Amino acid sequence: MSISIITLVVVFFLIAIRQIGNIKLKIWQIMLGGAVFVILAGEITPRQAFQAINFDVIFFLFGMFIIGQAIEDSGYLTHLCYKFFGKVKSVDQLILAILFTMGAGSAILMNDTLAIIGTPIMILLAKRNMISAKLLLLCLAFAITIGSVTSPIGNPQNLLIAMGGNIENPFIVFTKYLFIPTILNLLFTYYLLKFFYKKDFLIKNLQAGDVEITHHRLSSVARMSLILVIGLILLKVALALLNFFTDVKFDFKLTYIALIGCSPILFYRFMSKKKKYRFHILRKIDWFTIIFFASMFVLMQSVWTSGFFQNVFSRLSLDMKSLSVIMILSVSVSQLISNVPMVALFLPLISSSGAGHLELMALAAGSTIAGNLFILGAASNVIIIQHAEKEKNGETITFLEFAKIGMPLTALNVLVHLLFFWIF
Repeated sequence: MSISIITLVVVFFLIAIRQIGNIKLKIWQIMLGGAVFVILAGEITPRQAFQAINFDVIFFLFGMFIIGQAIEDSGYLTHLCYKFFGKVKSVDQLILAILFTMGAGSAILMNDTLAIIGTPIMILLAKRNMISAKLLLLCLAFAITIGSVTSPIGNPQNLLIAMGGNIENPFIVFTKYLFIPTILNLLFTYYLLKFFYKKDFLIKNLQAGDVEITHHRLSSVARMSLILVIGLILLKVALALLNFFTDVKFDFKLTYIALIGCSPILFYRFMSKKKKYRFHILRKIDWFTIIFFASMFVLMQSVWTSGFFQNVFSRLSLDMKSLSVIMILSVSVSQLISNVPMVALFLPLISSSGAGHLELMALAAGSTIAGNLFILGAASNVIIIQHAEKEKNGETITFLEFAKIGMPLTALNVLVHLLFFWIF
């Protein structure tokens, strides 16, 4: 067994326990340590390590984090959510509204962003209407996990697949294979939540309340960035359709969407007397996640170069073009090593087997809905629980409370996707 594989095992073990003695470790610190170690051990050269980093993914995350941070700081999206939820009058309507609005939002702003923004909204709605906070927090967690499946920019693992799988028209491909199953899975989530929380669904005459925008000037710039992102997504889809019907080929990368979209915020200092906001946002964005991704690319390239997993799958004679195999492996392995590293590890295996769009979409679906099974299956779940516990009179969800609904929901999710894939 090579040093790369031993390092990978140690990294995942440390991620699971997150502590050595009295020293508490962060996930990004562990992954960075693993990447540095394989370089120092000579498993991968510094030049190969640099080349292994997918800078399209890094720059995309950078741009979207800036947009998400500006939206959060200005209070713009929170204000919109309260305005929208203020129209609902029953718990049934509220749950459906959360599922479909947060699900749709996660397809554009990434699920982790919606986890941060949505948690305080869920807790306040629960307190004002005497609804179980666990119900709304679970609804939010499932909504942003399922909703993010349908977009190449809905979550980090989808972004890896869209870019690493060389999908020419990712928005069209993801929508074609994943949109209808996503709608069905959101509806199934509603019925499952209603089954497990029957009493809460009897509450009527809800009061959503309102939250004012905290920084109007920043809100205007953030709104401009959000409109830009949506407009550029539509442009990319239009160019993809044009490529299909004509011989002219236009290349508009996903990275451009994020970088152009965040440009109004980056130049915000020219639009406001409060110049500090530009640097304030840059300081607050999730730099540690960016470090995690860069380190993960280096470690996974080292593991891939070792040939260990290629040999294992060859001996097991697993058909990496089988939709069932891909889905089951994606869901199960994601519980052990998390979905993003799992995709980074499996994507070359599936791509080298001659897989097409359908197999790549099975990988995207399986690795994402794996987050519905257990709390640790998705970073967004952890973000929701951590933010909920930090609130005044903090709320939380236990492992068993999550799994009680997550296990049957994940089984339904897998079944829906497989049935839909088999139709194709």
